[in-house]
Amino acid sequence: MLNLIIFGPPGCGKGTQSKLVARRFNLTHVSTGDLLRHEIRKKSDVGKKVKPFVDNGLLAPDKIVMRKLYHEVLKYPDTNGFVFDGFPRSVLQANALDKFLNLYKIQLLLVIAIWVEKEELFRRMLGRAEDSGRSDDREQIIDKRLEVYHLRTKPILDYYQQQDKVFFVSGMAPVREVAGKIDSLVKSKLL
Repeated sequence: MLNLIIFGPPGCGKGTQSKLVARRFNLTHVSTGDLLRHEIRKKSDVGKKVKPFVDNGLLAPDKIVMRKLYHEVLKYPDTNGFVFDGFPRSVLQANALDKFLNLYKIQLLLVIAIWVEKEELFRRMLGRAEDSGRSDDREQIIDKRLEVYHLRTKPILDYYQQQDKVFFVSGMAPVREVAGKIDSLVKSKLL
């Protein structure tokens, strides 16, 4: 079973690359961001709880995020593996994910960290806001999202580097070129 995390700051291309690698290797794509935005659109109890966090560029509470993730993963007992898109977002979530995966004897093979220059992140998120109307891609929220990423999410790299699972890919290249580099990394783990 092939399981990996696509990691990086908001706007780096995690969602795009996660979906591509999931399709190419027949894996299940899991995005907690997509799951939470779906709950917000449905105006469910979970959606109502997380909406203020999302709208203000903050991370949703770990307990809610983990519960959504667990339910999503357990829907696919016969999958070839998972691509975790932008998850985990805190060291606490990384720890909880490891425990959960170990419980089900699922091994996380690699963490692909996509890096992109700050100016490019801004440009992409503002463009995405125009295209999709995402409430968390407004100009006044982008700085907050990047600050939260650096304070709470980026330390995950140290956590996974200690496990020798992190590989860096530049997200500054065209989508196909980035995808090719990710493909090569994934294939190297399958050998």
